[in-house]
Amino acid sequence: MLGKTANGLFWMYRYLERAENTARLIETGQRIALTRLTESDNEWRSILQTAGVCDGYDAVHDSITKDSAIDWMLRAKENSSSVLSSMSAARQNARFVRTALTHEVWEAMNGGYMRTRDLLSRKVSERDLATALGTVRQSTALVRGSTHGTMMRNDIFNFSRIGTYLERADNTARILDVKYYVLLPSVMAVGSAVDNVQWETILRSVSARGGFRMVYGSSTDPRDIAQFLILDKRMPRSLAFGVSAIRTNLNHLVANYGHRPPSFGMADHIERSYLSYDIDAILDYGLHEFIQKVLTLIEELGQQIEIDYRFYE
Repeated sequence: MLGKTANGLFWMYRYLERAENTARLIETGQRIALTRLTESDNEWRSILQTAGVCDGYDAVHDSITKDSAIDWMLRAKENSSSVLSSMSAARQNARFVRTALTHEVWEAMNGGYMRTRDLLSRKVSERDLATALGTVRQSTALVRGSTHGTMMRNDIFNFSRIGTYLERADNTARILDVKYYVLLPSVMAVGSAVDNVQWETILRSVSARGGFRMVYGSSTDPRDIAQFLILDKRMPRSLAFGVSAIRTNLNHLVANYGHRPPSFGMADHIERSYLSYDIDAILDYGLHEFIQKVLTLIEELGQQIEIDYRFYE
């Protein structure tokens, strides 16, 4: 299966994952703001930067406030990566590839979009924000669950997984980067109560707190957290897990089509050359520099997949 159908599936699941990740990022911003003695615009600018939507926000708004930043990320039509825009784009792609989806997947996608549309038809109050974010996460989880429970393990499934994990790996990398590069108040805060609370927040934002506790107990050592979120292949939102999943599904496509395109080699290179390091080597190299390099490679991999499988032909 090549061309526009593959493109529709790939982007349906990327947008679905993006909607959930944006909801998680908003929740992260809320929690991190609670660790401050005084509220600052910097927290929300950093969150907008992490989501890659800061420039668009600045073009429309004169200043950053918590309410306007949350509204921009949740429901702004001018923001193509807002939760509402992402869910709408996911549904549009689902409609395009409707015959490739099971009834259950389509119903989950369509129902999730309609719930999100209704929920975000007006500005969400702070009181209702947690409920709104939870509904988005539940809606996306239902589509994923229906996909796993009812879809054939064929090209359709492979492209859905590749889209999901490209977006997820990108998001985890960005959340890690914003912690080290933007959110930490100062060097003096490293290892402080504020630093530890922020790392705890990062774990919560990727649903990793429980898993981390199973492996490391009550530790809040940033080194252990970085190890867990970058290199632990048991953690489904880690960089290593995501790239490994992409490589596995690309390998299935290689077997189906009988040839190995450049994208497979690129995924293999990321996994072997960047996600097989010892965590101390990554920290010595520089976490920000490492994350930026991996983000660039993930973006290039996504572009190469579109070329290899002729998404626009």
